[in-house]
Amino acid sequence: MGTGLIVIWFLFSLIYLFLREKRKPVRILFLYIPVILLLMFFNPLIFRLAARYMGNEILYRILWLLPVTVVIAYSCVLFCGNLTGKMRGKAAVLAVFLIVMSGKWIYGNEYFSKADNLYHMPDSVVHICDAIEVPGREVMAAFPLELVQYVRQYSPVVCMPYGREVLLGLYDEVCEVINADIIDLKELVPLTRERMCHYVVLSEEQKIKGNTEDYGWEPFLETDGYVVYRDTEVPLEIPKL
Repeated sequence: MGTGLIVIWFLFSLIYLFLREKRKPVRILFLYIPVILLLMFFNPLIFRLAARYMGNEILYRILWLLPVTVVIAYSCVLFCGNLTGKMRGKAAVLAVFLIVMSGKWIYGNEYFSKADNLYHMPDSVVHICDAIEVPGREVMAAFPLELVQYVRQYSPVVCMPYGREVLLGLYDEVCEVINADIIDLKELVPLTRERMCHYVVLSEEQKIKGNTEDYGWEPFLETDGYVVYRDTEVPLEIPKL
């Protein structure tokens, strides 16, 4: 929403298209569909159904379907196209200025950083997933919390004992233990074996209580500040090609 002005321009654009746009296909795409989606979003009945079956945090995704950018752009072009002479150019410059002023400088946001690679995710995820993948089968690996969302995006064959739910605050025992400052192997190993984890990924900054070799953990890979351990007690059969 930027500063909030972009929503105002969007509503003004809908009103302008309602008054000036006569072509039925355009009205359906840029007017009727956005209005229907807005009515769905603010409908108490739909909210209750979404909250019951999907959770409150899912409902806002309806807004992703709103063609905000396209509607504003089209209405600005339509408006400027109906003007003549110098007024057309001045109106176009004004429209660009208003749109720019409606936004925020996103690159100063804490969640934005320079991409490490073409996948737009940490190099550590790419290197670890590529190293532990086994052609022809899935593998199970427990990752630190900060890598979970990226693993889900990068690899369809690297599974995890917990996923999106822990990012939303849902408690998971394995996630709780593996993300502690001090890893107690006596507590963690039984939990990861119960979930059939072939690999466990730990940060180099985490301290480990216990000897990994005594628990059948073998160092498999060290990369980008993380150590990957292979649990030899969890069978990993490689399919015959």
